[in-house]
Amino acid sequence: MYADSAVDSTTFATSLIEESMRQPRYLLPEHMSRNDGVGPAMDLGADCGKLFVVTLGINHVVEHGGLIVSIWGSADGMDWGTRPLVSFPQKYYCGLYSSLLNLVGRPDIRYLRPQWSMKGWGEKSNTIPLFSFHLFVEESGSRLSTAVA
Repeated sequence: MYADSAVDSTTFATSLIEESMRQPRYLLPEHMSRNDGVGPAMDLGADCGKLFVVTLGINHVVEHGGLIVSIWGSADGMDWGTRPLVSFPQKYYCGLYSSLLNLVGRPDIRYLRPQWSMKGWGEKSNTIPLFSFHLFVEESGSRLSTAVA
């Protein structure tokens, strides 16, 4: 009876650890901005060289504003290159938008950093943009693995 309990609790603990490793990691927690910007660098650690899904969540938008978000990579946290690893097309509306970030062929990329730019458009192009948004990254397939378990 006690042996079964020990096995069950070990299996449960292992399951919790594996699930926590599959949790999305925020590249940028909820952030409200009116200006172009650069977020903090995130260390991928042991997750270098994997296939990820990057999700952009936009929760608030001022009419006639556009947001462009890109993810940049670096091996050393200093040199971010001349081109982003992935860019989201310009967004104008609230919602969740996802894009694949394939680092399988780029195991040297250890750090990720978000960058964004904003602009007004249309007849009221003098409107100062305002966006509330967040970014998170998770290993591709992690939602499927969690659902099956």
